[in-house]
Amino acid sequence: MYKVCGKLFALMPEAAPWSISLKCDPVLGRILRANHAAITPGYHLNKTHWNTIVLDGSVPAPLMREMISNSYDLIVSKLTGAERRTLAGE
Repeated sequence: MYKVCGKLFALMPEAAPWSISLKCDPVLGRILRANHAAITPGYHLNKTHWNTIVLDGSVPAPLMREMISNSYDLIVSKLTGAERRTLAGE
């Protein structure tokens, strides 16, 4: 589990098969699922807001980095002002 200020933004199993679940904008999530067989609705998560990506090498690394960053940013955008200031080191 990967969290920011106690809020989950990425989830990976501890054993194979290797995958990662990431929060995603619902519209973008549908587009990603339609274009990549390795991207499916979030496994045991809210399928509207989460995608699970099988780490089989079929999803390009730049797209993986972008999806991880977007998931993090979605969670940070929902933090309180105080939490964001703490995160920024203020």
